Amino acid sequence: MELPIGFNHLTITGGIRDAARRDPSKVALRISDRSVTYDALIRRFNQVANLVREGLGLQLGDHAMVISHNCIEFIELICGLSDAGVVVATPNPHLSEREIALIVADSAPRVIFVDERSAALLASSDIAGRRVIIIGKDYEHSLSTCSEQFEPSGITEWMPFSIPYTSGTTGQPKGVLLPHRSRCLTYFAMASEYGCYGPDDHFLAIAPFCHGAGLAFALSSIFFGGTCTIMAKFDPAEVIAALHTGDITGTFMVPTHFHKIFSLPEDLLNRHRGHGLISIISNAAPLPQATKLLIVDYFGEGILHETYGATETGIVTNLRPADQLRKPNCVGTPFPCTQIELRDENGRPVPAGEVGELFSRSPYLFNGYLNRPEETAEVIQAGGWASVGDMARCDTDGYYYIVDRKKDMVISGGLNIYPREIETVIERLAGIDEVSVVGRPDPEWGETLVAFIVSTSDTPPNAETVIATCQAELANYKVPRMVHYIDRLPRNTGGKILKRELRNLAQKLAAEA
Repeated sequence: MELPIGFNHLTITGGIRDAARRDPSKVALRISDRSVTYDALIRRFNQVANLVREGLGLQLGDHAMVISHNCIEFIELICGLSDAGVVVATPNPHLSEREIALIVADSAPRVIFVDERSAALLASSDIAGRRVIIIGKDYEHSLSTCSEQFEPSGITEWMPFSIPYTSGTTGQPKGVLLPHRSRCLTYFAMASEYGCYGPDDHFLAIAPFCHGAGLAFALSSIFFGGTCTIMAKFDPAEVIAALHTGDITGTFMVPTHFHKIFSLPEDLLNRHRGHGLISIISNAAPLPQATKLLIVDYFGEGILHETYGATETGIVTNLRPADQLRKPNCVGTPFPCTQIELRDENGRPVPAGEVGELFSRSPYLFNGYLNRPEETAEVIQAGGWASVGDMARCDTDGYYYIVDRKKDMVISGGLNIYPREIETVIERLAGIDEVSVVGRPDPEWGETLVAFIVSTSDTPPNAETVIATCQAELANYKVPRMVHYIDRLPRNTGGKILKRELRNLAQKLAAEA
């Protein structure tokens, strides 16, 4: 499909190339003591594109794969491959050999770029007929003979450029086809919403690039001509030291990052108070209200955004800084150009205050799951409305609250129970670090509740105290029948709690009781 005369297709490198033309000598990316200017970065994009098109013979629409921890080369590869019209799968380097093998089989890459630390992950994969290039000397040698001149052509904005794999909290990971258009429009909305993505801004990239959000927040900074400093590995002490310099104006962290920061010694935290931040963005999992209070106390009011969304739908809502304290446990109002509907089990809209499945419609939507048309149809429904199965409610002011995952809902005695409500009550107790509530089969009630708790001390509240607190604040059918303390909650590589593992553990504990 041709665009009208005078219009150009949006591509993820379009803004970066514009920035290079405006200020070629400006630093685009930094990591440790290494920095790369915009001019040098574009030349590397071009070499990558020439390598796969001319050197390896890949064509428009072919697949490649990048398995790597955060580094400058990751950005080079994503952008250079996308300029060549090659779609890039980006599995997490913390996955197992078996999981990597499944993703290799699913995405069928013709070439795999892998960092030295992750190369052994390919041991179980079928790499016959696939070129494997190790990021390092092998990669540099491959690029050394490639021209630094390349003109992207034939790329349309609705073509996918990336295939991040969902973290698989409920089953096997699925490849999410992300088009240029949805990501570019996301960048524009993020720039207006967060205020830290201008040419004079400096972004600290902490989250893994293999995830859709981590890469999007990093690329936005250079899409608009700013500077992005990359952390190869998250270190909470290094983060607060970097922020304390005053150079960083924006960063994105998930709740686990904040938890590790506020677990640092108090004297270290106090030595690094003060910063130049305009925005801190949180995403990927609910941010407990107690953690928000710590963030506001340490970094100050007026900078924290809590964003809700999914890889498939893009950003759906944002709770802005002014609302963080007055709207507890809330994910905010619709992101720019986003419509939201909450629907009951019959597809009818629910009134304010009632729980329904959250559907959103926006220009940030994915193209579908790779090789999974039936599952795509479950997410994208008539009229472009999409749902990833989250249950939510909306208050009379138009603010949204995620209640729970539809698949995590527990039915006990015929009544619907959303574990997040119980978790929020238990989290307020002193000595509680993290909580996850799941259902276990029960012959009388269908399911009963089990609370798994990680404590912050050697003397956490006992099970009787936890149950009494729930009895005082919740209906009787929402009170856990069992409380079990564990060292840590099982999580996937994206930091999300694996409730299916907890459900299995709950059944095992019941059998042993």
